[in-house]
Amino acid sequence: MVTIRLTNSKTRRKEEFTPLREGQVSMYVCGPTVYDRAHIGNARPVVVFDTLFRLLRHVYGADAVTYARNFTDVDDKINARAAETGRPIRDITDETIGWYHEDMDALGALRPTHEPRATEYIGAMIAMIGGLIQGGHAYEASGHVLFRVRSYAEYGALSGRSVDDMIAGARVEVAPYKEDPMDFVLWKPSEAGVPGWDSPWGFGRPGWHIECSAMSYELLGESFDIHGGGLDLQFPHHENEIAQSCCAHPHGSFAKVWMHNEMLQVEGKKMSKSLGNFFTVRDLLDQGYPGEVIRLVYLGTHYKKPMDWTVEKAREAEGTLRKWRGLVKGVAPSQPDQRVIDVISDDLNTAGAIAVLHDLAREGDLAGLKASAAMLGLLEDHMGAWSEAGVDLTPWAERLAALRQAAMESKNFAPADAMKAQLVAAGVEVRMSKSGCELVPGPGFDAAKLEALD
Repeated sequence: MVTIRLTNSKTRRKEEFTPLREGQVSMYVCGPTVYDRAHIGNARPVVVFDTLFRLLRHVYGADAVTYARNFTDVDDKINARAAETGRPIRDITDETIGWYHEDMDALGALRPTHEPRATEYIGAMIAMIGGLIQGGHAYEASGHVLFRVRSYAEYGALSGRSVDDMIAGARVEVAPYKEDPMDFVLWKPSEAGVPGWDSPWGFGRPGWHIECSAMSYELLGESFDIHGGGLDLQFPHHENEIAQSCCAHPHGSFAKVWMHNEMLQVEGKKMSKSLGNFFTVRDLLDQGYPGEVIRLVYLGTHYKKPMDWTVEKAREAEGTLRKWRGLVKGVAPSQPDQRVIDVISDDLNTAGAIAVLHDLAREGDLAGLKASAAMLGLLEDHMGAWSEAGVDLTPWAERLAALRQAAMESKNFAPADAMKAQLVAAGVEVRMSKSGCELVPGPGFDAAKLEALD
């Protein structure tokens, strides 16, 4: 059996992974709030935990791994979008979930075993909240139900901060009905025109944190193996999940292993609409970046390190994938190389696994390359339509080189410049040097446009 080692955010160390139930693995990852397109930062945990999902399926068997990732479809941002557009909330959430599936499918992400919608588990949330009140861990005030943070002695263990430090260093909602500034909302009233459900505390809707606790319990039980998400969720979302889940089900352990991926930047800067560097996954796809290329850029950085999306990285990734796809075209996959399995099993060292793929290509083990790449969600047949691997740009490179040589003698560069412009318009990167002319298909490469050069 392969030994998998994962960094547990709660213990702050790398640990050997052993399932709670022998031969069965359970994983929960926080999913999107469905009011708009997923941006490229949202996609990073999708790729990270999809890679872990693939590894777990390889090691334990596809039927032995249960992976749940939720959709938050009740939220004030969704309500605001409905008010702005005049559209029914269900229409907005259904459409957004459809977009999410399209975009994540384009990145080669497998669909999780379960994709629960929060609105389908309101009854489970109400039941959990009722149990917390009965146990003295929550209280009703002014139509709200709040979790009593100081009733859970271990609060702050995940993020490594005391409650008093959190109050001093973080902005918390100050409300007159709170017993303590750190207490957080489990249930809140809904005014006219806002979605709500009948409950023992009046017509209202759940707070954000309770949904993941209720859904993970219903789907995976009071104890499960792995809980994942972006580092931005560690506090308060995951801290609050632990508190309410452990108080609601004191005989369980909730999540055994916690994993958090670091954040994403664009060209070395924090992604921000004000900086003009904010991109959705669909933006990149529409700009001509194949989903497989986006995925390889993500995999090139270890999930525990900040990731920088750059045009240069995307160009390099596209060149690598075109080369590999050209090599494995028509090749039947064998078994993944053990070196790739071992490297990925060491805390999802995807960058190390990519290095092994380069070794396999150099060694000529093309069947192993194809099978090993599939472990990372790469080089799978259904993902390769973009690559146009059979296009040979050599004739155009030779023609451009000849035109350039003629231009050097005649000092008339117009013909060479015109051909270069046509190549660029076809999505070809033109690299001129003393040694000659190299043409590389780039983002948005369109082989049909090369016909104009014939």
